[in-house]
Amino acid sequence: MIFIVLTPRLTSDFMDLRQKKENEEIEQRILKAEQALKEAKVKVYLLGKFDPAERKDFAPVPEKYNIGGYKMYLRKETLNAFLKMREAAEADGVELKIASAARNFDYQKDLWNKKWTGYTIVDGEDLSKSISDGRERFKKILEYSAVPSASRHHWGTDIDINNANPKYFEGETGGKVYDWLVKNAKDFGFCQTYNLKGENRPTGHNEEKWHWSYLPLARTFTEEYKNLVKEKDISGFEGGEFVEGEDLIKNYVLSINPDCL
Repeated sequence: MIFIVLTPRLTSDFMDLRQKKENEEIEQRILKAEQALKEAKVKVYLLGKFDPAERKDFAPVPEKYNIGGYKMYLRKETLNAFLKMREAAEADGVELKIASAARNFDYQKDLWNKKWTGYTIVDGEDLSKSISDGRERFKKILEYSAVPSASRHHWGTDIDINNANPKYFEGETGGKVYDWLVKNAKDFGFCQTYNLKGENRPTGHNEEKWHWSYLPLARTFTEEYKNLVKEKDISGFEGGEFVEGEDLIKNYVLSINPDCL
C-alpha cells in the first residue's frame, strides 16, 4: 500500500525535475546563441565592416579641425576627448588637427590595394615594379600600413594628428607638436600607439609619431580583438594570401607601445 500511494508523487517529482533540467538546457542554448550573436556583431565592428556615418555612437569631425580632405568620423568619446586636448594645446600655442580618423574596411582596403598595385608611390617607388616578390611587398607595405581588418582606425578610437609623415615631426613645428603630445596627451586618455621599435616592441609597424589611441575605449577593443578575431577573418584584399605565416595579430595588431596595452 505504501508503495502504491507514493508512486504517483515520486513520478510527479521526477517529471518536474526532468522538465526543470530541460528548461535549463533550453535557457543555456538561448544564452549561448545570444552570446554568439553579440560576438558576431562585435567582430564585424572590430574588422571595420560598417559605415561610421550610419552609427549613432560616431560623430563627424568638425571641418575646422579636419585636414584629411574628406568627411571624417570618430567615436563620440574619442572626439570629445580630442576637442578638450586640442583646446589645452591651443592655450600652450600648439595647434592640433586631425589628418585621419575612423577608416572602415573598404577605406583601408582602398589604401592598401593602391600601394600594392603601385597606384600609390611608397618611399618613391612603385612597389608592383620594385618588389616582385609578393611576400616582401606585403612586408614593405606593413611598415606603415595595416591590412584591412587589422587596422585600429576601424574602431573610431585612433587618430593621426596634423601630418602622417615622419619628416613633419622632424621639423620645428612638428617637433613642438610631438613634444607637447608626449607630455600632455595621457591627461586626455591618448597614447602614442606605435613608439620606436626596440627591446620592448621588437615587431609591428614602424614608429608613428602622429598616431594616437584613445585608451578608455581602445584597450577594451584590443582585448576583444585578441579574443574574437582569428587569422582566417583577415582577408579580402590584394596580397591577402600572404596573411598566413606572418602572425599578423600577434606581430602587428597586438605589437604596440606597451603603455597603450
